[in-house]
Amino acid sequence: MGKNMVEKIFGAHLAYGEIKTGFPVGLKVDQVYTQDATGTMTWLQFEAMGLDRVKVPLAVSYVDHNMIQSDYMNPDDHIFLQTVAAKYGAFFSKPGNGICHQVHLEQFAAPGKIALGTDSHTPTGGGMGMIAIGVGGLDAATVMGGSPFELTMPQVVKVNLKGKLQRPCVTAMDVILDILRRLTVKGGVGKIMEYGGPGVKDLNVTERATITNMGAELGATTSIFPSDKRTKFYLSAVGRESDWIELKADKGAKYSEIIDIDLSSIEPMIAQPHSPDNVVTVKSLSGKKVDQVCIGSCTNSSYQSMKAVASILKGNNVAEDVNLLINPGSKQVYEMISRESLTSGMIAAGARILEASCGPCIGMGGAPGTGQVSVRSYNRNFKGRSGTKDASVYLASPVSCAVFSIKGEIIDPRESGLNIANFKEPSRYIINRNFIIPPRHDTSGIKVIKGPNIKEVSVKEPLKDSVRAEVLLKLGDNITTDDIMPAGSAVLPFRSNIPAISEFVFSNIDSTFSKRAVAAKEKGGGIIIGGENYGQGSSREHAAIAPMFLGIQAVIAKSFARIHRSNLINFGILPLLFVNPEDFDKIDKGDILTIKDLDVKLRGDQTYKVENTTKGYSFIARSSLNEREKEIIIKGGLLPYTKERAGS
Repeated sequence: MGKNMVEKIFGAHLAYGEIKTGFPVGLKVDQVYTQDATGTMTWLQFEAMGLDRVKVPLAVSYVDHNMIQSDYMNPDDHIFLQTVAAKYGAFFSKPGNGICHQVHLEQFAAPGKIALGTDSHTPTGGGMGMIAIGVGGLDAATVMGGSPFELTMPQVVKVNLKGKLQRPCVTAMDVILDILRRLTVKGGVGKIMEYGGPGVKDLNVTERATITNMGAELGATTSIFPSDKRTKFYLSAVGRESDWIELKADKGAKYSEIIDIDLSSIEPMIAQPHSPDNVVTVKSLSGKKVDQVCIGSCTNSSYQSMKAVASILKGNNVAEDVNLLINPGSKQVYEMISRESLTSGMIAAGARILEASCGPCIGMGGAPGTGQVSVRSYNRNFKGRSGTKDASVYLASPVSCAVFSIKGEIIDPRESGLNIANFKEPSRYIINRNFIIPPRHDTSGIKVIKGPNIKEVSVKEPLKDSVRAEVLLKLGDNITTDDIMPAGSAVLPFRSNIPAISEFVFSNIDSTFSKRAVAAKEKGGGIIIGGENYGQGSSREHAAIAPMFLGIQAVIAKSFARIHRSNLINFGILPLLFVNPEDFDKIDKGDILTIKDLDVKLRGDQTYKVENTTKGYSFIARSSLNEREKEIIIKGGLLPYTKERAGS
């Protein structure tokens, strides 16, 4: 029987288990990379394991999220990340070198490999023909410590592409927005999207990477494209042709589902507030006034994207009521467009050029004004993520964004009358690695430098046999990790200080939450009630660490997003599912819930009688933990579990 690409890569990296949908599988990992918003905690957790050096072939510590240096906290964390990488044998990408996913694609991603990254958009690497999965920081730390990466084997869905894009006005961003329109933000949960078909040849590596990057918004475990002649061309252009191997599915490969997409039928698309799957055609919103445009992010900041934007802006002016911000994805991209005098044309048109970083995408600057419309070539438009709670944020391609910035309104690029150039993929990129510091062989004299804002890792106590806790919050569907733990310049500097950052948990939903949680912790802790797809979005494990620190014992929801579910388990918070979804409606904030015989039930059939002692009734919840996850919960989290196993 023929194998698909996922089966081939998993088979070559199998540590234990069976490559069978729904079963646990352990994988040997080739690459692990972190970014500074999640990486500080990851490296503190790695350090707590007491190891001398990372035990994966390649580890990289990137700085790209928290670039604003308004006080000592961010620069202190940058020094910590540089010295801890040097101490334990990782590469370090300096501030200003670029967004981790863009830089990793340029410098390290390789077909047939498996990479983990502490960011939900790690699947960007799938455009290179690799399995690249976003994980929580503690998962990354344990893998860097030598453990296999375990996951439940997802379904593999084939996305069969045919035809060609209507270039230059229709882009890869329009493709993934159209897929989000079809499948929604829950459509990829428990799945890996494997792209194939004759239409694949129409897309170059950075275009494929845009699609796999935004695949995270489907809730997919990851997405992957074949490694073919276009992959080889790109690797040769970035000076890494030796990393190329051919990778494609066999004839007769099996899939759980096949989705057919005709690229030639796709038109410019746009996601409306406040979800990446609220997608309509650009044409349907024609005439809507635009106040701000942001172009860049890990989704659309490649050299090709920047060159397309520059061609549109050249000789034109940004509309007088529009604020245009552009952030190239990497130092390499920045240098190339500068040498070609493309940045000068952008500046002349009225654009504000930002440094190569995540910037406005993570709420680090670039917030729109009160009630304004902001259109961004980014990946998320969750309410408040931009830094302005009442802003209306839309998502569109870089080409569409550039056109909107000139016209001052949403308009189909095909009907704009502007010159939008087509150009060939470059055969040679500038290769300059002076912002990437390689690992050292002798690390004996290196001291890890920690500023005063860096605190020790918080650890939960082992599982108690019973829980009696207050429902501190009841939430609806599609609650994001931004809702749980907001991003932005006011919050993210505390990412290595859990006591301080815990004060912001759910602050955009309920400003009293943290204070009430502290009070409830003294009485046994708290419980969160959630709807469908609880914890979608960013991989930030702070959305689990900080609630754990505040005494949250369990989250009971209708369903969970993959990464957040893993993070809850990793920090000893029990993720429970309603057996009868109608029981969700009977619970109110302030109810006291009791769950007894946890150890017996956890080791048994994983069904739990939850007593609502406030209202005098009970309901059934269940967990779906595998044997390893059960032991992690019992020990109080992945860190105590790992340390105990290492000592045994």
